[in-house]
Amino acid sequence: MINRAALLLRYKRPAVQWINEADPNPDSQALTLEEVNEERLVYLIRDEDADSPNDLEKWVKANFQSLFENELDGWYTDPSLWPTPLTYQLFQRWFDIECHSMIVDTVGDVIEDDET
Repeated sequence: MINRAALLLRYKRPAVQWINEADPNPDSQALTLEEVNEERLVYLIRDEDADSPNDLEKWVKANFQSLFENELDGWYTDPSLWPTPLTYQLFQRWFDIECHSMIVDTVGDVIEDDET
């Protein structure tokens, strides 16, 4: 096991509605909630930030802005298409949070960041 927890954001209907309405390509087919949630990013956080629901909520509140921006950027890289303001309340309306605190590295090799 590694000393990390995995945090995933599960999209809710209001977020999917935004994805479809903000799409600058009028010919694209509307996405469903199921399609949007098929592939999700996994955010590794410190395992102690997932020790309890209160610890996790505190971490999410402190980091929701970067999580939110990262998710929006995954759909549309133009920030003018994003909703404003990006509040914690909007974040809560758009996402459910999943956290998995037991992570097993079955590869054993060094984990590398392909963006550095």
